[in-house]
Amino acid sequence: MTKSLRVALLQESDRGSVAANLDAIEAGLRAAAGKGARLVLLQELHNGPYFCQHENTAEFDRAEPIPGPSCARIGALAAELQLVIIASLFERRAAGIYHNTAVVFDCAKDICGKYRKMHIPDDPAYYEKFYFTPGDLGFQPVPTSVGKLGVLVCWDQWYPEAARLMALAGADLLLYPTAIGWDPTDDEAEKARQRDAWITVQRGHAVANGLPLLACNRTGFEAAPDAGRGLQFWGSSFVAGPQGELLAQAATEKPELLIVDIDMARSEAVRRIWPFLRDRRIDAYDDLLKRFRD
Repeated sequence: MTKSLRVALLQESDRGSVAANLDAIEAGLRAAAGKGARLVLLQELHNGPYFCQHENTAEFDRAEPIPGPSCARIGALAAELQLVIIASLFERRAAGIYHNTAVVFDCAKDICGKYRKMHIPDDPAYYEKFYFTPGDLGFQPVPTSVGKLGVLVCWDQWYPEAARLMALAGADLLLYPTAIGWDPTDDEAEKARQRDAWITVQRGHAVANGLPLLACNRTGFEAAPDAGRGLQFWGSSFVAGPQGELLAQAATEKPELLIVDIDMARSEAVRRIWPFLRDRRIDAYDDLLKRFRD
C-alpha cells in the first residue's frame, strides 16, 4: 500500500444522456490522471438522472449487465490512464433482479471487484426499494494496487455498522458514491441541518474507525419525472482524514474535480493513540443483532 495517495472525486450533474455523462466522466478521468491522481471516485448512478424520484417499470430499461457497455468503456480508461476507478451502475443481474452496484477497476480493463448496495431507502423522492434488490456480497473490501477499498453506497453512509464491518475486514479507505439532495420546499435552516448531518455522520465513521473517508455526491437540480417537486443535489463532495478532519470539500452547486493527497500512514498513527478497535466489548454486543430492544 502506498504511503501517500493522490485521489480525485468527480462531482458531476446529469448531462441528459448516457453518452453525454460518460463523455463528461472520460474528460474528468483524463483531467484527474493529468493531475497525478491514482484513484478516482465517481458519484452514485452517474450514467443518468436519479430516476428513483418516482416508481415506473420503464426505468428498468436503464439497467445494464456487469460487465457490460459502461464497464467496457470505463475499464478501458482505467487501463489507459493507469487509474483505480470506482464506478456506480444500475445492474441488471437477471429479469426482475436489479442492483445498485459499485464497480472497481484497478488500472486494467477487467473488473477488480464490486459491491452491491446493502441499505435500500424508501422515502419520498427516493423510492429505491422499487428498483434495487438489497446487496448480497456483504461488507468485503476490494483489494487494489492502492490499498483495500471499503466501498459502500449512499444510504449505507448513515449506518455505523457498515463502516465498522469494512474496517474490521481490513479496509484502508472508506468510499461512498452518493446521490443526496434537498427537497426544494424545505427552508434554509432545514437544508443546512440535513447537509451538516450528512457530513457529520461520515466524519464520525472516519473517527470511529481511524480511516480516511471519501464521499462523492452529485450536484444540480433534477426535475421529477412525475411533475413532483424535484431534487436539488447538494454536491459538497469531501475527503476526511482518520480523525474526521476535512481535507477538502467541493462546492454545493456546480460540477467539480476535487484533488486531494491522503497520508495513508496516519491511520496507523491515529489508531495507536485512539485504539477503539482494541477496546471494543465484543462480548457485550449481542443485542446489536436485534431490530429493537423492547
